[in-house]
Amino acid sequence: MRSLLDIPAPAKINLFLHITGRRADGYHLMQSVFVLLDLCDTLHIETRADGRISRADIGSSTQGSDPLPDNDLCVRAARLLQATTGCTQGAHIQLEKRIPTQAGLGGGSSDAASTLLALNKLWRTRLSRQELTAIGLQLGADVPFFLLGDNAWVEGIGEQLTAIDYPPTPFMLLKPPVGLSTIQIFKDPNLKRDTKPATIAGFAEIENEHKHLFGRNDLQPVAETHCPDIRHCVDLLKGYQPSARMTGSGSTVFAPWFLNHDLQAIPSNWYHLRCMSLKNHPLKHWAD
Repeated sequence: MRSLLDIPAPAKINLFLHITGRRADGYHLMQSVFVLLDLCDTLHIETRADGRISRADIGSSTQGSDPLPDNDLCVRAARLLQATTGCTQGAHIQLEKRIPTQAGLGGGSSDAASTLLALNKLWRTRLSRQELTAIGLQLGADVPFFLLGDNAWVEGIGEQLTAIDYPPTPFMLLKPPVGLSTIQIFKDPNLKRDTKPATIAGFAEIENEHKHLFGRNDLQPVAETHCPDIRHCVDLLKGYQPSARMTGSGSTVFAPWFLNHDLQAIPSNWYHLRCMSLKNHPLKHWAD
Protein backbone atom coordinates (compact mmCIF):
# COMPACT_ATOMS: atom_id res chain seq x y z
CA MET A 1 0.00 0.00 0.00
CA ARG A 2 1.14 3.54 -0.73
CA SER A 3 0.33 6.48 1.51
CA LEU A 4 0.61 10.24 1.90
CA LEU A 5 0.52 11.71 5.41
CA ASP A 6 -0.05 15.19 6.83
CA ILE A 7 -1.78 16.54 3.71
CA PRO A 8 -2.90 20.14 4.37
CA ALA A 9 -6.29 21.50 3.34
CA PRO A 10 -6.31 25.26 4.02
CA ALA A 11 -9.30 27.45 4.83
CA LYS A 12 -10.24 30.58 2.89
CA ILE A 13 -12.02 33.85 3.48
CA ASN A 14 -14.00 35.94 1.02
CA LEU A 15 -12.72 39.52 1.17
CA PHE A 16 -16.04 40.45 -0.42
CA LEU A 17 -18.86 38.50 -2.05
CA HIS A 18 -21.24 40.06 -4.57
CA ILE A 19 -24.23 38.27 -6.11
CA THR A 20 -24.61 39.70 -9.60
CA GLY A 21 -27.39 37.54 -11.03
CA ARG A 22 -28.90 34.10 -11.31
CA ARG A 23 -28.73 31.59 -14.16
CA ALA A 24 -31.75 29.83 -15.62
CA ASP A 25 -30.69 26.62 -13.85
CA GLY A 26 -30.87 28.36 -10.46
CA TYR A 27 -27.14 28.79 -9.86
CA HIS A 28 -26.14 32.22 -8.59
CA LEU A 29 -23.55 34.34 -10.37
CA MET A 30 -21.02 35.90 -8.07
CA GLN A 31 -17.83 37.90 -7.78
CA SER A 32 -15.38 37.55 -4.93
CA VAL A 33 -11.77 37.52 -3.88
CA PHE A 34 -10.77 34.29 -2.14
CA VAL A 35 -7.76 34.41 0.18
CA LEU A 36 -6.09 31.28 1.58
CA LEU A 37 -5.38 31.00 5.30
CA ASP A 38 -2.84 29.03 7.32
CA LEU A 39 -5.72 27.39 9.22
CA CYS A 40 -5.74 23.86 7.79
CA ASP A 41 -7.48 20.52 8.10
CA THR A 42 -5.10 17.54 7.82
CA LEU A 43 -5.61 14.38 5.78
CA HIS A 44 -3.77 11.04 5.81
CA ILE A 45 -4.53 8.79 2.84
CA GLU A 46 -3.51 5.18 2.19
CA THR A 47 -4.34 3.22 -0.94
CA ARG A 48 -6.48 0.06 -0.79
CA ALA A 49 -6.26 -2.86 -3.20
CA ASP A 50 -9.96 -3.75 -2.92
CA GLY A 51 -11.24 -0.59 -4.65
CA ARG A 52 -13.24 0.56 -1.62
CA ILE A 53 -13.28 4.14 -0.34
CA SER A 54 -13.35 4.42 3.46
CA ARG A 55 -13.01 7.41 5.73
CA ALA A 56 -12.36 7.92 9.44
CA ASP A 57 -12.29 10.96 11.70
CA ILE A 58 -9.24 11.59 13.87
CA GLY A 59 -11.21 13.63 16.38
CA SER A 60 -11.95 17.33 16.23
CA SER A 61 -9.52 19.92 17.48
CA THR A 62 -11.90 22.87 17.16
CA GLN A 63 -15.27 23.98 18.38
CA GLY A 64 -18.04 23.92 15.80
CA SER A 65 -16.90 20.80 13.95
CA ASP A 66 -19.46 18.01 14.06
CA PRO A 67 -18.61 14.39 13.11
CA LEU A 68 -18.37 14.08 9.35
CA PRO A 69 -21.09 12.23 7.41
CA ASP A 70 -20.13 8.91 5.87
CA ASN A 71 -20.56 10.33 2.38
CA ASP A 72 -18.73 13.63 2.88
CA LEU A 73 -16.95 15.54 0.12
CA CYS A 74 -13.69 13.62 0.54
CA VAL A 75 -15.44 10.33 -0.17
CA ARG A 76 -17.40 11.82 -3.06
CA ALA A 77 -14.20 13.29 -4.51
CA ALA A 78 -12.44 9.92 -4.37
CA ARG A 79 -15.35 8.07 -5.97
CA LEU A 80 -15.67 10.67 -8.71
CA LEU A 81 -11.96 10.41 -9.50
CA GLN A 82 -12.36 6.63 -9.70
CA ALA A 83 -15.34 6.95 -12.04
CA THR A 84 -13.62 9.53 -14.26
CA THR A 85 -10.35 7.65 -14.67
CA GLY A 86 -11.47 4.03 -14.35
CA CYS A 87 -9.02 3.53 -11.51
CA THR A 88 -9.62 0.26 -9.66
CA GLN A 89 -7.63 1.19 -6.56
CA GLY A 90 -9.34 2.29 -3.36
CA ALA A 91 -8.31 4.52 -0.49
CA HIS A 92 -8.66 4.94 3.25
CA ILE A 93 -8.93 8.62 4.16
CA GLN A 94 -8.32 9.90 7.67
CA LEU A 95 -9.31 13.49 8.35
CA GLU A 96 -8.54 15.73 11.28
CA LYS A 97 -10.83 18.76 11.28
CA ARG A 98 -9.52 22.09 12.47
CA ILE A 99 -11.66 24.30 10.22
CA PRO A 100 -15.12 24.81 11.74
CA THR A 101 -18.05 23.49 9.70
CA GLN A 102 -20.88 25.67 8.32
CA ALA A 103 -18.57 28.61 8.83
CA GLY A 104 -18.00 30.13 5.38
CA LEU A 105 -14.36 29.04 5.49
CA GLY A 106 -14.53 26.41 2.73
CA GLY A 107 -13.33 23.50 4.86
CA GLY A 108 -15.29 20.75 3.10
CA SER A 109 -14.39 22.03 -0.35
CA SER A 110 -10.73 22.31 0.61
CA ASP A 111 -10.75 18.75 1.97
CA ALA A 112 -12.19 17.53 -1.35
CA ALA A 113 -9.56 19.40 -3.37
CA SER A 114 -6.68 18.03 -1.29
CA THR A 115 -8.17 14.55 -1.63
CA LEU A 116 -8.20 14.89 -5.43
CA LEU A 117 -4.62 16.17 -5.51
CA ALA A 118 -3.36 13.42 -3.21
CA LEU A 119 -5.16 10.55 -4.93
CA ASN A 120 -4.05 11.82 -8.33
CA LYS A 121 -0.51 11.18 -7.07
CA LEU A 122 -1.16 7.97 -5.14
CA TRP A 123 -3.24 6.34 -7.88
CA ARG A 124 -0.93 7.74 -10.61
CA THR A 125 -3.94 8.89 -12.63
CA ARG A 126 -1.85 11.82 -13.92
CA LEU A 127 -4.74 14.23 -14.51
CA SER A 128 -3.85 17.84 -15.21
CA ARG A 129 -4.96 20.69 -12.97
CA GLN A 130 -7.59 21.57 -15.58
CA GLU A 131 -8.96 18.02 -15.56
CA LEU A 132 -9.01 17.93 -11.76
CA THR A 133 -10.81 21.28 -11.74
CA ALA A 134 -13.55 19.88 -13.99
CA ILE A 135 -14.06 17.10 -11.44
CA GLY A 136 -13.94 19.58 -8.57
CA LEU A 137 -16.69 21.75 -10.04
CA GLN A 138 -19.03 18.75 -9.93
CA LEU A 139 -18.44 18.58 -6.18
CA GLY A 140 -18.99 22.23 -5.32
CA ALA A 141 -18.46 25.78 -6.52
CA ASP A 142 -15.53 26.45 -4.14
CA VAL A 143 -13.52 23.31 -4.98
CA PRO A 144 -11.91 24.72 -8.19
CA PHE A 145 -10.41 27.58 -6.19
CA PHE A 146 -8.58 25.19 -3.87
CA LEU A 147 -7.19 23.36 -6.92
CA LEU A 148 -5.89 26.59 -8.52
CA GLY A 149 -3.10 27.03 -6.00
CA ASP A 150 -3.26 30.82 -5.66
CA ASN A 151 -5.40 33.51 -4.12
CA ALA A 152 -7.92 34.50 -6.73
CA TRP A 153 -10.49 36.85 -8.18
CA VAL A 154 -13.50 34.55 -8.63
CA GLU A 155 -16.49 34.94 -10.95
CA GLY A 156 -19.29 32.94 -12.56
CA ILE A 157 -20.50 30.22 -10.20
CA GLY A 158 -16.96 29.85 -8.88
CA GLU A 159 -15.30 28.35 -11.95
CA GLN A 160 -13.86 31.56 -13.46
CA LEU A 161 -10.59 32.09 -11.59
CA THR A 162 -7.88 34.70 -12.01
CA ALA A 163 -4.82 34.33 -9.78
CA ILE A 164 -3.90 37.45 -7.83
CA ASP A 165 -1.19 38.50 -5.42
CA TYR A 166 -2.35 39.34 -1.92
CA PRO A 167 0.00 40.68 0.75
CA PRO A 168 0.63 38.60 3.89
CA THR A 169 -2.05 39.73 6.32
CA PRO A 170 -3.02 38.60 9.82
CA PHE A 171 -6.74 38.07 10.39
CA MET A 172 -8.88 37.44 13.42
CA LEU A 173 -11.70 34.93 12.93
CA LEU A 174 -14.73 34.95 15.21
CA LYS A 175 -17.60 32.48 14.95
CA PRO A 176 -20.67 31.94 17.13
CA PRO A 177 -21.63 28.34 17.94
CA VAL A 178 -24.46 28.34 15.39
CA GLY A 179 -23.52 27.36 11.82
CA LEU A 180 -25.40 28.29 8.68
CA SER A 181 -26.50 26.25 5.68
CA THR A 182 -25.32 27.71 2.38
CA ILE A 183 -28.45 26.40 0.64
CA GLN A 184 -30.66 28.06 3.22
CA ILE A 185 -29.02 31.44 2.69
CA PHE A 186 -29.14 31.29 -1.11
CA LYS A 187 -32.80 30.27 -1.08
CA ASP A 188 -33.85 33.22 1.07
CA PRO A 189 -36.21 35.47 -0.95
CA ASN A 190 -34.66 38.58 0.62
CA LEU A 191 -31.19 37.86 -0.78
CA LYS A 192 -29.90 40.69 -2.96
CA ARG A 193 -29.10 39.22 -6.38
CA ASP A 194 -28.49 42.27 -8.59
CA THR A 195 -25.25 43.88 -7.44
CA LYS A 196 -23.52 45.77 -10.25
CA PRO A 197 -20.47 43.81 -11.44
CA ALA A 198 -17.11 45.06 -10.21
CA THR A 199 -13.83 44.78 -12.10
CA ILE A 200 -10.56 43.18 -11.16
CA ALA A 201 -8.84 46.35 -12.36
CA GLY A 202 -10.81 48.37 -9.83
CA PHE A 203 -9.79 45.98 -7.08
CA ALA A 204 -6.13 46.09 -8.16
CA GLU A 205 -6.06 49.89 -7.94
CA ILE A 206 -6.77 49.87 -4.21
CA GLU A 207 -3.83 50.10 -1.82
CA ASN A 208 -2.95 46.74 -0.31
CA GLU A 209 -3.78 47.81 3.24
CA HIS A 210 -7.30 48.80 2.13
CA LYS A 211 -8.22 45.87 -0.12
CA HIS A 212 -10.28 44.26 2.64
CA LEU A 213 -12.61 47.29 2.47
CA PHE A 214 -13.56 46.60 -1.16
CA GLY A 215 -17.23 45.83 -1.77
CA ARG A 216 -19.36 43.96 0.76
CA ASN A 217 -20.82 40.52 1.43
CA ASP A 218 -24.30 40.39 -0.11
CA LEU A 219 -25.11 37.29 1.94
CA GLN A 220 -24.48 38.98 5.29
CA PRO A 221 -27.81 40.82 5.80
CA VAL A 222 -29.76 37.61 5.16
CA ALA A 223 -27.38 35.56 7.29
CA GLU A 224 -27.84 37.98 10.19
CA THR A 225 -31.59 37.37 10.15
CA HIS A 226 -30.95 33.62 10.50
CA CYS A 227 -28.19 34.06 13.07
CA PRO A 228 -28.26 37.40 14.95
CA ASP A 229 -24.99 36.50 16.68
CA ILE A 230 -23.23 37.32 13.40
CA ARG A 231 -24.04 40.99 13.99
CA HIS A 232 -22.71 40.62 17.55
CA CYS A 233 -19.45 39.23 16.10
CA VAL A 234 -19.18 42.16 13.69
CA ASP A 235 -19.81 44.70 16.44
CA LEU A 236 -17.29 43.05 18.75
CA LEU A 237 -14.53 43.01 16.12
CA LYS A 238 -15.29 46.61 15.15
CA GLY A 239 -14.51 47.51 18.73
CA TYR A 240 -10.90 46.69 17.84
CA GLN A 241 -10.76 47.33 14.10
CA PRO A 242 -12.79 49.70 11.90
CA SER A 243 -13.84 46.96 9.49
CA ALA A 244 -15.27 43.49 9.98
CA ARG A 245 -17.49 41.38 7.77
CA MET A 246 -18.77 37.85 7.29
CA THR A 247 -16.99 35.37 5.04
CA GLY A 248 -18.92 33.20 2.58
CA SER A 249 -22.40 32.27 3.75
CA GLY A 250 -21.31 32.50 7.40
CA SER A 251 -21.30 32.27 10.22
CA THR A 252 -17.62 33.31 10.64
CA VAL A 253 -16.72 37.00 10.76
CA PHE A 254 -13.19 38.28 10.11
CA ALA A 255 -11.12 41.43 10.39
CA PRO A 256 -7.47 42.29 9.70
CA TRP A 257 -5.63 41.96 13.00
CA PHE A 258 -2.38 43.88 13.39
CA LEU A 259 -2.80 44.12 17.15
CA ASN A 260 -0.50 42.26 19.53
CA HIS A 261 -3.24 41.18 21.91
CA ASP A 262 -6.10 38.71 21.69
CA LEU A 263 -9.84 39.33 21.74
CA GLN A 264 -11.26 40.03 25.18
CA ALA A 265 -14.62 39.30 26.81
CA ILE A 266 -16.01 36.91 24.22
CA PRO A 267 -18.40 34.08 25.12
CA SER A 268 -16.53 30.91 26.02
CA ASN A 269 -18.37 28.83 23.40
CA TRP A 270 -17.46 31.16 20.51
CA TYR A 271 -14.62 30.08 18.22
CA HIS A 272 -11.86 32.60 17.62
CA LEU A 273 -8.43 32.33 16.04
CA ARG A 274 -5.71 34.65 14.82
CA CYS A 275 -4.31 33.37 11.52
CA MET A 276 -2.28 34.51 8.51
CA SER A 277 -3.06 34.65 4.85
CA LEU A 278 -1.05 32.40 2.52
CA LYS A 279 0.63 33.43 -0.71
CA ASN A 280 -0.05 30.03 -2.32
CA HIS A 281 -1.75 26.75 -1.58
CA PRO A 282 0.71 24.33 0.12
CA LEU A 283 -0.06 21.72 -2.58
CA LYS A 284 0.16 24.10 -5.54
CA HIS A 285 2.91 22.07 -7.20
CA TRP A 286 1.06 18.75 -6.93
CA ALA A 287 -0.67 19.43 -10.26
CA ASP A 288 0.42 20.98 -13.55
